[in-house]
Amino acid sequence: MHNTKKITEDLFWVGANNRRISLFENIYPVPDGVSYNSYLLKDEKTVLLDTADLSVSKQFFENIEYELGGRKLDYLIINHMEPDHCALIENVINKYPEVKIVCNQKTLQMIKQFFDFSADEKVMIIKEGDTLNTGKHTLTFVMAPMVHWPEAMVTYDITDKILFSADAFGTFGAINGNIFADETDFGHENFDEARRYYTNIVGKYGTQVQTLLKKASKIEIEMICPLHGPVWRYEIGKFVEKYEKWSTYTPEENSVLIIFGSIYGNTENAAEILASKLADRGIKNIKVVNSSSTDVSYIVSDAFKYSHIVFASSTYNAGIYTPVENVLLDLKAHNFQNRTVAYIYNGTWAPFSEAVLRGHLEAFKNSTILENKVKITSSLKNSQEDELNALADEIAKSMPETKKEVNPLFNINYGLYLLSVKDGEKDNACIINTVTQVAENPKLITISINKNNLTHDILLKEKKFNISILTTKAPFSIFERFGYHSGKNTDKFEGFNDTVRTSNGLLRLNRYTNAYISAKVVSVSDCGTHTMFTAEVEETEALSEEPSVSYTYYMENIKPPIKKPEEKIEGYVCKICGYIYEGKEIPSDFICPICKHGVADFEKL
Repeated sequence: MHNTKKITEDLFWVGANNRRISLFENIYPVPDGVSYNSYLLKDEKTVLLDTADLSVSKQFFENIEYELGGRKLDYLIINHMEPDHCALIENVINKYPEVKIVCNQKTLQMIKQFFDFSADEKVMIIKEGDTLNTGKHTLTFVMAPMVHWPEAMVTYDITDKILFSADAFGTFGAINGNIFADETDFGHENFDEARRYYTNIVGKYGTQVQTLLKKASKIEIEMICPLHGPVWRYEIGKFVEKYEKWSTYTPEENSVLIIFGSIYGNTENAAEILASKLADRGIKNIKVVNSSSTDVSYIVSDAFKYSHIVFASSTYNAGIYTPVENVLLDLKAHNFQNRTVAYIYNGTWAPFSEAVLRGHLEAFKNSTILENKVKITSSLKNSQEDELNALADEIAKSMPETKKEVNPLFNINYGLYLLSVKDGEKDNACIINTVTQVAENPKLITISINKNNLTHDILLKEKKFNISILTTKAPFSIFERFGYHSGKNTDKFEGFNDTVRTSNGLLRLNRYTNAYISAKVVSVSDCGTHTMFTAEVEETEALSEEPSVSYTYYMENIKPPIKKPEEKIEGYVCKICGYIYEGKEIPSDFICPICKHGVADFEKL
């Protein structure tokens, strides 16, 4: 029987899960299985995006047949030729002989390597930037070589702003009914599996991933459909930020990972004592891992997470203990770099492991090997406590400062809202963060607006407005559209259809909002840079139970990280929107021309 999931009105997941598999690519443990994602677009033309693994062929074809409902299959887009996604290409052609394969030149070469059918007469070769119109939808293609095979590409639906990301943004684990990441606890423990997937499958190719991320930053993405794991439609910036860190080998956690290999427990004892001493020095979230009992794929994932790594190894066969060496070789194979490392070594009659250990660590690019080390001959002695203390002190001293400067006013619980107004035939709106109820009878609220906003001038004139209360599901594109542009030179609602008109003739959101308020202004107060409007509520309606977005939540989970310029320039960057002011000193009264924040929200480049 079919088992499909609806993604949008005309896009469907037609993939399948494999819960019987124990090793992905016959090497990585997958205790929770894996999903093989394939997507079917049902437009005027039908489009299948990638196939699946041979092991799920029965389910896969039942899904396609059900969703097509007797229609023919017009196109098969191949984003990635690895067999867990391409194994069923020939089966698709046999079942739907009129289908046209859409792929790049490198993919065509691989099709001929894997299959025996006459591929040339079945393919439509595309290149970077080419488009395919299917009726309502227009698809375009972006090459992503070595993410993580040379032929890899991604497909972008210009109409619905969906990125079909191939192996990028994938994760281990089967899909448990909930196709969307926001329907799961993905933001917590499942991020570990996303990291383990990235670091082991794609981790070596950080430069290539960065190239893809730069391309992706130029398009508006409202949904990511990967080839493994759940679909992302909210908090996309949070996942992209993780990829930014992983692909630049930037630690997520300023803490210590201790990886030990111990034959009879003496090296393990040193690792445990060091962990305790580091905790006594205020270091949190320390992790100690036994390389003999933990699969190396989990250790590689942890290594990408932590800023500091200590390797503790016994001597074995005149070298280092095999499980530790396996970890080091795997990290080197993944181009591991940008870390602070240290080591502890042990040996009973000949502690040879130091030279081999250090040789491996010196191969990590842009990494620092701490001076202090601990040598054990058979077992750790009380007389060596000073050595452990010295190593713990040096590690603690090398930890980066994590304290942030915080504006105390930001501790006030701000929300974020879309304020919409109308002047004649012109609709306009902006993002504000101050809406407060000040009276019950009559029901009065206050709002505050920067005087530089066109919305401010319209409201002074027209005296009525709508407030759409934004939720945590609001994508960054909403804040970018209504908060980073001026209505003085752009129509903020152009091409934007997620609105309805209320009885006062103004627009409100019908998506990404849990309630709206219509009000008329009863008084105005000049507050310097801002004007405070007191208004009487005329109409309200609750629209959903989704939680309201706070300013803090927006900054931590929705807003993508600010990218500082690659070329070194002298100036200041706005921490809110990323605008760069060039110059040695920024004027004390400077206002960001994009988001209207003052100098308190700028930091020196």
